[in-house]
Amino acid sequence: MATSTNDHEVPDPRVESRSAGPRRYSAEYKARILAEYETLDRQGKVALLRREGLYSSLITNWREQRERDAKTALAAPAGRPKADPRDKEITRLQARVARLETELGKARTVIEVQGKLQHR
Repeated sequence: MATSTNDHEVPDPRVESRSAGPRRYSAEYKARILAEYETLDRQGKVALLRREGLYSSLITNWREQRERDAKTALAAPAGRPKADPRDKEITRLQARVARLETELGKARTVIEVQGKLQHR
């Protein structure tokens, strides 16, 4: 058994450390990999999957996600989204409150003037 001159142990480079839990992929990463994957021949696709440490089932799932999102986006109605009827009602009631407060202010002024005229 050979002894090492280093005091610390060197990890075996053939063993990859794995983090706990599933890997997470950003939308940008998925789009980039899908775009590259779709331009390659069979051997190139295999090489890409090996290089990135991916399974072909992930590519299938990502394609389905992309198509589902595209269909959802295409199914959405054009233009602005419909206004919430509650927002319209709130705006109407706020305008009414402002108008009534103005009228109340005028009424108080009239009452105040009438009160002063009676005390003369």
